[in-house]
Amino acid sequence: MATRNNSGLSPTGRGMRTQANHTLAWRGLAALFAALFVAAFAATAAPAAELVMFRRDGCPWCAKWDREIGPIYSKTEFSRRASLRLINLDRDPAPTIVHAPIHYSPTFVLVEGGKELGRIEGYPGDEFFWVRLQNLLELLPAPAPKESRKGGPVSGTGTERLL
Repeated sequence: MATRNNSGLSPTGRGMRTQANHTLAWRGLAALFAALFVAAFAATAAPAAELVMFRRDGCPWCAKWDREIGPIYSKTEFSRRASLRLINLDRDPAPTIVHAPIHYSPTFVLVEGGKELGRIEGYPGDEFFWVRLQNLLELLPAPAPKESRKGGPVSGTGTERLL
């Protein structure tokens, strides 16, 4: 058993404080790597673009959109290309995106990199909304093809061209 003097040092010159400092350093390093991993995963998991719905309290067209589209939007391919963010013009702070003035409610603004790419003003009903949204999403870069386990594109997806 090692003896200790009044300075907290063992006969070898290494103290309890040094060991505690090393433990704290390793814990801090582990926390840093965990935070970097979470940040990297979150950045790759989220779509680069978003669809921002500007609305107002008491808007009947917004309520109609809520009934017809709201419950299913997150389950569609559209939501994988552009996540939805709701902004209430009467209550929410102004978003930090560059966009033209909002004159109609609802207005759907496609945003990428903090800038407006295009918009749908008003809500024309569910059939027209999906068509207009598809046209709007064509302003985004094409999504990368899915990879098979062997590393090549997945065949049979309907996106291949026949020559």
